[in-house]
Amino acid sequence: MNEPIRNQTKPRIIVNDVDFDRLTQLATSALDRFPEVAEELLIELDRAEIVPAVEIEDNVVQIGSTVLFETAAGAQREVRLVYPGEADIAEGKVSILTPIGTALLGLSPGQAITWKARDGSEHELRVTAVRASESVLQKS
Repeated sequence: MNEPIRNQTKPRIIVNDVDFDRLTQLATSALDRFPEVAEELLIELDRAEIVPAVEIEDNVVQIGSTVLFETAAGAQREVRLVYPGEADIAEGKVSILTPIGTALLGLSPGQAITWKARDGSEHELRVTAVRASESVLQKS
């Protein structure tokens, strides 16, 4: 990535209605334990365009998606966005209740976002590809 990806405004995001309902409940119940991340997730959900799960494109990051992204420094990473109980960083499974997990939600290839880590440092990334999980592909 040769050009800077710093963006002043957050990109447009899309969230399917099933994830929206589940994630709203998850964030609300996590407010006492993880207030910063839970509040950030609620903010992201509030600004998201909500679409029926059967209509969401496969290239939109949602729970279960595998995401390839590039950092501002040019490092490439691949992670799978999961619920907290499934998270395992050694296996590349990132919880939605982490700053990077929240930042990835609803993005599509080509979109960039700046996000703040728990230590307060800012990071930037650009999504390069999204693969839906098999459970996401089995839309009803």
